[in-house]
Amino acid sequence: MITCTVTYQLDPAKLDAFETYAKVWIHLVNKLGGAHHGYWLPHEGANDVAWAKFSFPSLAAYEDYRLRMADDAECQRAYAHAAKTGCIIRYDRTFSRPVLEGATPDELGL
Repeated sequence: MITCTVTYQLDPAKLDAFETYAKVWIHLVNKLGGAHHGYWLPHEGANDVAWAKFSFPSLAAYEDYRLRMADDAECQRAYAHAAKTGCIIRYDRTFSRPVLEGATPDELGL
């Protein structure tokens, strides 16, 4: 599994527009075969940073999503909303792999 974390810098005056955008992308990522883990919006502290996390079974599955997303009319509407409202100033993507199974301390070998 590969998990994408998107870090957004937002216009703090346009958080409502970004929240609408976020809710649409939860639907779209799930529709296109991913598992969206949600968005984390500013609450206390910095008022212009948000995060999203979503996963795909593999990097190849993510790349296929990116190709299909480019041709999907609903995805293009979401991008147009962000452009029209100016809610997103910039964003970065980081990819990671989750560790989801625990181990006993005996496995430390100490």
